[in-house]
Amino acid sequence: MPEDRNPAPGLFRRNPVVWGFSVAIGLLLAALLATTVVQLQSVLLSVFIAFFVTLGLDPLIRLLQRWGLKRAMAIITVIIAFVLVVAGLVWIVVPILVNQVTSLATSVPKEISRLNEEGCFDTINTATNGAATNALDWAQKTATDPNTWATVGGGALKVGSSVVNGVSTGLFVFILTLNFIATLGNIKKAGYSLINASVRPRFEEYAERIMASVGSYLNGMVVLAFINAVFSGLLLGIVGTPYAFIVAVICFFITLIPLIGTIITTIFMTVIALFTSPVAALIVLIAMLVYMQVEAYVLTPKVMSKAVQIPGSLVLIAALAGGTLLGLVGALVAIPLAAGVVLLVRELVVPKAARG
Repeated sequence: MPEDRNPAPGLFRRNPVVWGFSVAIGLLLAALLATTVVQLQSVLLSVFIAFFVTLGLDPLIRLLQRWGLKRAMAIITVIIAFVLVVAGLVWIVVPILVNQVTSLATSVPKEISRLNEEGCFDTINTATNGAATNALDWAQKTATDPNTWATVGGGALKVGSSVVNGVSTGLFVFILTLNFIATLGNIKKAGYSLINASVRPRFEEYAERIMASVGSYLNGMVVLAFINAVFSGLLLGIVGTPYAFIVAVICFFITLIPLIGTIITTIFMTVIALFTSPVAALIVLIAMLVYMQVEAYVLTPKVMSKAVQIPGSLVLIAALAGGTLLGLVGALVAIPLAAGVVLLVRELVVPKAARG
């Protein structure tokens, strides 16, 4: 009679205690892994951001290669440009931003009082049965109450700790991005070597296409957000709205939110311009509505032409899911990931289903 060469399954069936211990150990290992991931979420998120920034910069390296530079020189050029941009932001933009934030925090209560005294909201107040005045009084009291800023910031110690953590995280992402840019080719080769040789060429083809699409998408979103921020700053400056620079910076990050980013910036800018005058707010609203059409029908098709196109409903679902999990970063990277899934379904699942 042949010898049983695999007694383990039979052992588990005959001994429920062994089976129970095996399941318990598996659950404990899963819980330990989940706990480790939660504890390391900030580190993993930093690595995630650095890798996606690298994918966003990789198309620039490829472009320089098409212009005749060797890959090593293209990588060095992109790294130098990236360092100069980051240094310029720290040296020029951050001081202006800090000054305007400080000035804005002290002037908002005065602006609310001025609007209330000038009667700019009398019509709205009459239509809302006094709700506008009550809202202005509440906003003024809230903005001038020191406890508000203490509550929002969680106390001076927590604010300082957040600043230190933010700076250290940004430095870590910056250094890691530089490393990823320089070694992206080796990282991809190491990853591909783990795939079975029989399916490796096809896997590598789809992986390269997905990563190229991700890079094109991220590049496109940054370009569109930058154009929106420049236009927003110039528009607010023309109508005489104070703190146009800080509003433009805020608009840059809001515009990174797919589909609804420009709508949010339009509402935000109109409200900010209302502090100057109702006429300024009307001009900003009309100009932004026109810009939205230009962005939708001219800029976006041209800038995003190389990215994988996905349905608008899937964009919203992916952005909502990514934003819920990882905030703005999650909303930004969820779209190209969804585009990658759509690409695989379109070229693998659909043909297979058609063949039966």
